Amino acid sequence: MSSGKVVAVARDDAHRFSKELVSEIRIVEGLGVEGDAHLGRTVKHRSRVAADPSQPNLRHVHLIHSELFSEVGNRGFVVHPADLGENITTIGVDLLALPKGTVLKIGQTVELEVTGLRNPCSQIDDFQSGLLSAVLMKGENGELIRKSGIMAIAKAGGMVKAGNRIQLVYPVKPYLPLERV
Repeated sequence: MSSGKVVAVARDDAHRFSKELVSEIRIVEGLGVEGDAHLGRTVKHRSRVAADPSQPNLRHVHLIHSELFSEVGNRGFVVHPADLGENITTIGVDLLALPKGTVLKIGQTVELEVTGLRNPCSQIDDFQSGLLSAVLMKGENGELIRKSGIMAIAKAGGMVKAGNRIQLVYPVKPYLPLERV
């Protein structure tokens, strides 16, 4: 088991690109972040609702590693917590390398199960022109590399705030790589 820390938390009750930084968020088991537009058992993301509104919601909570902000900063972009729409900004956890099914234990009671990668969309370029190419690129073998965070479902609820420790509990091997959700 390894650990990291929560840097910031955010939510937004409307479908806007960036979220509002708050002092704490309440995770509701089986639903997501209280007061967030993505709260619910079924999909809330607009394109997924249009395709099939009865799909299970695998995107209760969006997490981004704060190390990404420095990485894109080296390319001239200025990004802060909540700017890219995440609910939880972390430090010290290589989120993109986690296997599917990893559980993030945060604070006293919260448990989030990693479901997959966030697929960055063109709205990122609306936020800052050219930023999409910094978070979505091609690897050496032509594969897409998505860097805009991970998605998780709420397995156990409670409060999350900056400074909370994050403990990782890995699933049973063989590990499954993250795919977009």
